[in-house]
This record gives sequence, structure tokens and C-alpha cells, in this order.
Amino acid sequence: MQDRSIHPNTRILIDAWRRMSRGQDTNAVDDPRVAEHPDLITQLFVVQHSKDNGWRFRTAGQGLSDLLGRDLTNHDFLELWSGPDRFMMTHFMEAIRYDGAPGIVRGRGETLAGQRVEVEITLMPLVRPGGRTDTPRLLGLYQTLGGEPMLKGRPIWRHRISMLVPPDTRIEGPQLRLVTTNA
Repeated sequence: MQDRSIHPNTRILIDAWRRMSRGQDTNAVDDPRVAEHPDLITQLFVVQHSKDNGWRFRTAGQGLSDLLGRDLTNHDFLELWSGPDRFMMTHFMEAIRYDGAPGIVRGRGETLAGQRVEVEITLMPLVRPGGRTDTPRLLGLYQTLGGEPMLKGRPIWRHRISMLVPPDTRIEGPQLRLVTTNA
């Protein structure tokens, strides 16, 4: 995943996810602390795949609930999208679940009155005990990319996709280096 242009909170969460997925120590001295990023915690959510092929919110931070104007628990995440965007999002989430790696959605959120804001949504599989990633739950981060005052306090009701950054499934392994000498 090219992460040069992603929101700083997205980078922090993906780095933490990678460390946890690899079983690395998550208490390193230079790791970010929750207190350093209070706006990140309020924008987190967890969705779970349901029998009707939806993705129901299990939990959602208060900042996200406020931004969307409702308590999101048990609402279908896919209902935030319409038409072809819902179709793309359904398959994108399945790719994340299947590949076991994070993906990023760039798009826009819109109020019923037509005010818009750019958004970035990061989705990553939650790893089951034993390292299995075929879990039907995804951890998400919903970030606005500025312009929130333009919403004038109105909740976001519709979403449109601008760009999907699929999971990066490249395996990072040992690198082979060949050294020769002419002696």
C-alpha cells in the first residue's frame, strides 16, 4: 500500500495493526500512545459480517456517531453507500477479509442539504487468536480530510467512492543479495 498521502491517524493505525499482526511487542518506547491521538479513538469502529451479507456496526466511537448523526450500533455499514458504490464497497470489504490486509477508501460524505466533505476510511481485519485473519470482523477508522465546518453541524448521510486502495498482499521476506568479486 502506498501510504505517502494518507492521513496521519491512518498511518498510525496501520502501523499498529502490522505490529499486532506480526506478534511484535506493542509496548515499544517509540510507539504512539492513545493520549497523543485522542481524535483517533473517537473515529474508530468495528463492523461484523452478517448472515444477510451486510456489515453491521458492532461499535462506533462517539466522534463518528456525531458526524453521521446517529448511534451506529447494529446499522449496516453498507447502507452508507448507494448504487454502484455499495456494490464496490461490498466486494472491497470481502477482499480485505479474504486477503487479511488493510484497505483504504477515499471519497466524500454529503449531508441531505448537499454540503460535502472529503473522507478517508481505513478497514483492516481483526486477527483471531492463533493468528487467523479469516474473521468476519473489520476494524475501521473514519477520517474527514478537512472541511468539516462546511457541514454546518449537519450529519453526513450519503457517501460516494473516489478511490479504493486495495490490500497489499506482498509478502515481506528475507532479501537475497548477490556479491561477486573479480579476484
